[in-house]
Amino acid sequence: MIDDVAKPKTGPVRRLYAWMLRHAQGRHAKAALACFAFAEASCFPIPPDVMLLPMMLADRKNAIKLAAWCALWSVIGGMLGYTIGAVFWDTAGQWIIHALHIAQSQVDALQRKYQENAYWIAIQGLTPIPFKLVTISSGLAKVPFGAFLFYAALARSVRFVVIEGALVHFFGDQAKIILEKYLEPVLIGFLVLVVLGFVLMGYLAR
Repeated sequence: MIDDVAKPKTGPVRRLYAWMLRHAQGRHAKAALACFAFAEASCFPIPPDVMLLPMMLADRKNAIKLAAWCALWSVIGGMLGYTIGAVFWDTAGQWIIHALHIAQSQVDALQRKYQENAYWIAIQGLTPIPFKLVTISSGLAKVPFGAFLFYAALARSVRFVVIEGALVHFFGDQAKIILEKYLEPVLIGFLVLVVLGFVLMGYLAR
């Protein structure tokens, strides 16, 4: 009976988490994180946090460096998203929003916001709103590129470095214990945040 209680939890989610921890310090891990962050800022639907967090937990002393690396490539990917909105909206931009089931009214709403005040890029870059929608809408709104770059870098640096990286660096051991104990609820919570991002988009479109 005691053995049954002490037996570690298993399941597909926990096996995936264990696999990510094992490979979080692999020779190609940083390159994979860069690709993930770059793609998410322009076309990929899943936020890079799902890869960044296990990497930081596996290498706590370099958590802030990893977070900065993720932020850097997210901003670089955001530059592509901006270009898609500014130059390739009628082709690549339309294809991306349709593939991700994003309504034109949601893009129009963000476009109007960014035309009025570009600082909304920094605010919404911190929220669950998909960053690709922020970057593409910024380009479509013809926000001055320097302003876009500043606000995008601010948003991603605060989110990945100041919030996530610092928390793992200073509270990594406790975070790892809590994550491993409550992995399934944490994952559900993360998915809820992703869904909340799309709900926020719908609210903005009103």
